[in-house]
Amino acid sequence: MRRPIPAFLLLSSGLLLFACNSPASSNANTNDGTTAIIDSIYPPVEKNKANSNFQPAFKGQTRIAGVKTQTPYSTTIVTKALKSPWGIAVLPDGRLLISEKEGTFRIVASNGQVSQPITGAPKVDSQAQGGLLGLTIAPDFAKTREVYWVFVEPVKGGNHTAVAKGKLAKDEKTIEGATVIYRALPTFNGKLHYGGRIIFDKQGNLLVSTGERSELETRPQAQSLNSALGKILRITKEGKPASGNPFAGQKGALPEIYSYGHRNIQGLAIHPQTGDLWETEFGPRGGDELNVISPGKNYGWPTITYGIEYSGKQIGNPVIQQKKGLEQPVYYWDPVLSPSGLTFYTANNIPEWKNSLFSGGLSSTHIARLVIKDRKVVGEERLLAKEGQRFRDVAQGKNGELFAITDAGFLYKIDKK
Repeated sequence: MRRPIPAFLLLSSGLLLFACNSPASSNANTNDGTTAIIDSIYPPVEKNKANSNFQPAFKGQTRIAGVKTQTPYSTTIVTKALKSPWGIAVLPDGRLLISEKEGTFRIVASNGQVSQPITGAPKVDSQAQGGLLGLTIAPDFAKTREVYWVFVEPVKGGNHTAVAKGKLAKDEKTIEGATVIYRALPTFNGKLHYGGRIIFDKQGNLLVSTGERSELETRPQAQSLNSALGKILRITKEGKPASGNPFAGQKGALPEIYSYGHRNIQGLAIHPQTGDLWETEFGPRGGDELNVISPGKNYGWPTITYGIEYSGKQIGNPVIQQKKGLEQPVYYWDPVLSPSGLTFYTANNIPEWKNSLFSGGLSSTHIARLVIKDRKVVGEERLLAKEGQRFRDVAQGKNGELFAITDAGFLYKIDKK
């Protein structure tokens, strides 16, 4: 006579079967040549009510299953002495070059020592969301000492997002020969949505993000190919349109445009295995987006969105979230993450973080870890949520640690115990 299987064993087997069949639940080889290491599956990390009742275009586009890091890690506050930091660049010796919103740079050593302000950058308009924004160093920085950065340039009639370059002096007190190499026009008299991230692509060109300046009158320019607002731009180190850009030679189009239809991008990162360009951008009230960027594609703003106006009104007439010819976000947040800063983790210090994507969160006051498989988000985790900080940028250090800066001037280090 067969004995009945105890109920607790049936329950355990069911949970195991669920975990094994879940798309984000095992060490699975992916089509992009990476291994997604998922330790556990949890409910989605977002539990608050959405701002809208919009339905996602596909399963997993929002509120994906949660994951939890099992490898023990520690969090250290390296310094609290920064002033409104905005961007991080990791120097060859492991120190951090950090931009501060009001117009200066600082260098922070591993022991928390913060340099005096590094001057020499052009004047910035630091009102509201303006100032000295993202930065990067040349791939051959050890030889050239070249630094590239984005800032808000004040001019007659308003301001605009601009790109500059210069050399970090050997005494590290100034930026020498600072020169503006690109201006994202038209100029507008406003204080919001400048974009501001800058990274190098695999060919040694610069990828630069801009915002559409927020106002109802400027929003449509995100859809216009004769405006640099609401775009990702691809330029040379001299500020010229890079070779091979998708709109080169097209009448009426700016040849530096790489993609368009963006609202306000403050996160750019290149996948370490596939070379894909990923970005995060602010939605309005709801609808923050994560996108994989293809050259020449239209990412929809303000024609389609998963967000609503801050007033609660709907956006667009008609109100739509999908339209042929407009790209869907890989993932979106509602309520918002307020994503700022973006980096892929490539180290082995914390194995399950390998090739995860990390985004700073401003109003959400946490760092989001996103597990990526086949160009999809298959797991989400919140880090440092108890700190109550607005995380402005994240970067991987030379020794495989993660660094994060906050609007309050904190620099965090996250690494295995």
